[in-house]
Amino acid sequence: VISMAMVAVGVYARLLKHAEAAMACLAVDPAILLILVGVLTFLITFCGCVGSLRENICLLQTFSVCLTVVFLLQLAAGVLGFVFSDKARGKVSEIINGAIVHYRDDLDLQNLIDFGQKEFSCCGGVSYKDWSQNMYFNCTAANPSRERCSVPFSCCLRHAGQAVINTMCGHGMQARGYLEASAFIHTNGCIDKLVNWTHSNLFLLGGITVGLALPQLVGIVLAQLLINQIRDQIKLQLYNQQHRADPWY
Repeated sequence: VISMAMVAVGVYARLLKHAEAAMACLAVDPAILLILVGVLTFLITFCGCVGSLRENICLLQTFSVCLTVVFLLQLAAGVLGFVFSDKARGKVSEIINGAIVHYRDDLDLQNLIDFGQKEFSCCGGVSYKDWSQNMYFNCTAANPSRERCSVPFSCCLRHAGQAVINTMCGHGMQARGYLEASAFIHTNGCIDKLVNWTHSNLFLLGGITVGLALPQLVGIVLAQLLINQIRDQIKLQLYNQQHRADPWY
């Protein structure tokens, strides 16, 4: 039910977007990611649910194998991310830069970036000047955009008691130096902030990882136990049928 709700929300968000914007950046579209995760989750859980209700060994084996693959992929991603932390940082940087480029192309992506910059009190990937990669915020003299040399309002410093958000607070900030711009916006990039937050919340991340892994392991074990019980029942039925066919039975 949860996976079907995820797919429905993803499809609804996708249909609300303009056709041109929808084709602009499929790789970084949160709606597409939600649909893919929802479909994958539905297929796996469908096999487990129907397989256990109908006592179908094939579906249960599929459910168990899929859960095992997902668990191993998560484990491998965690190990590789820890061992190759520099390459992982480079991949994260590549994803963030790609999101900056397509900031105005996708409303969901725009809201996601704004949320991240507000929560982590950061701006851009490495620094606030990374926003020059976006065609609207590009700081070259040839850029006709009214947002030239600006940064999104989510980069701006928030003041206590501010009732109305000034969406133009980042205007012209890329043309200013770090010290001058720091009085108005967050100048530090989101990559370092994200790395620091990860190091500061290792126990929380570990708890979340264990919380995700335990249900998968329990599902794998229970599926295998049910498969063994079904096979034992089949063997017992075959044994009884053979002995009933015996005239000396």
